[in-house]
Amino acid sequence: MAQVEIISPPSADWKGHSDANPNFRTLGKLSPPVMRKIEPFGAQFLAYARRKRHGRTFSEDDRIQALSKVKKSEDDDDGEISEPEDPLMLARDAKDWKGQDHYAVLGLSKYRYKATDEQIKKAHRKKVLKHHPDKKAAAGQDDENDSFFKCIQRAHEILTDPVKRRQFDSVDEAADVPPPTKKDLQKPSAFYKKWSAVFESEARFSKKTPVPMLGDANSTKEEVEEFYDFWYNFDSWRTFEYLDEDVPDDNEGRDHKRHIEKKNANARRKRKSEDIARLRKLVDDCLSYDERIKKFRQQANADKNKRRLEKEAAAKREAEEKAKAKEEEERKQKEDGERLKAEKEQSKKAKEAAKNAVKKNKRVVKGSVKDVNYFAEGGEASPKQVDDVLDDVDKVLGNIDPDQLADLVSKLNVAGKDAGKVKEIFSGTTGELVGAGKLKESDLKVLK
Repeated sequence: MAQVEIISPPSADWKGHSDANPNFRTLGKLSPPVMRKIEPFGAQFLAYARRKRHGRTFSEDDRIQALSKVKKSEDDDDGEISEPEDPLMLARDAKDWKGQDHYAVLGLSKYRYKATDEQIKKAHRKKVLKHHPDKKAAAGQDDENDSFFKCIQRAHEILTDPVKRRQFDSVDEAADVPPPTKKDLQKPSAFYKKWSAVFESEARFSKKTPVPMLGDANSTKEEVEEFYDFWYNFDSWRTFEYLDEDVPDDNEGRDHKRHIEKKNANARRKRKSEDIARLRKLVDDCLSYDERIKKFRQQANADKNKRRLEKEAAAKREAEEKAKAKEEEERKQKEDGERLKAEKEQSKKAKEAAKNAVKKNKRVVKGSVKDVNYFAEGGEASPKQVDDVLDDVDKVLGNIDPDQLADLVSKLNVAGKDAGKVKEIFSGTTGELVGAGKLKESDLKVLK
């Protein structure tokens, strides 16, 4: 407690009294001074007491208070980005990252494509603090499997990259809302609630914004027609690159790489066509259950209604014809690809056959000198004679082209085991090679 002394009354020579100022008139007297106890109170006193207690400066206390507020804010947000972790998800192999639900890995299943960058950042930080291998080791957990931690890092990489996140959102089936069944639409009010959820989910793929919604029973004819016109001509940015087969990086398989790229492009076009057909059927089903359309048809002129229906049918037929033409084009492209592949395979077999023919001819050439006893006269050929002849044969085979080799084999087959003719044929061949500059005569020992 603090004691405060009240200011004492003025002195007798104060100019404000009546003798000094005839116009001054007192209405009362000052009360005598008293001593009162005052108790400190308020945020500033509490801050002062906190600094005194912990021995902090103003700047230190401000910094610590700011950190405390940030931590409290993060703790308050924990419930926002928290959900139970599926044991199967925790056991997922990190190599199968394309099959994982990146939002579920970070605990953002209920937000999915609506999750903000800040929510993704907070969710990632929370998961890292919980599943980091160093954190587990510090907590005494012996599990050395960091597969789920790699899944967390992969999910963060995908969802923080705008392009990769858009590709994943394109194939995120968990964010899709299935269309209602007849049983779901037994109540009249259920039509707008159920179908609005479906189109709100599909609207995330629209290139054009804002996207008109289904509305309610009080929507005008213009609003309903705008809705169906928009969805029948829906311009989707949805892509399917995320489902592509991985393209090899090696330079040796360039043909294989081009084949995979072409295969991926065809698969994306097919999925795009299927998605357009799926969305069109979705709109058709919604239109068939929409009671407002029936009401507008009853109000509209019969001829005008007929022309509108014919126009819609023509647009539908045109779209179906385009889709059919596109499928035919894709079929032709596939057949052309298979034909080119067959031609390449046939060419490969021809090259292999030519290679085998060369090997066979070389064996025939080497066998021809063996059949004539390596040109030895009288008795078995000496090892030196054998080595010299084989060395000359190897030099010939190393410099002769496949056509010349085939011609040499043909001549040797005619000569048979006549040593003189065989040697004469070899001499003619070596002479041609020497004349062409492919072989030096000085390199030969026997077959000159």
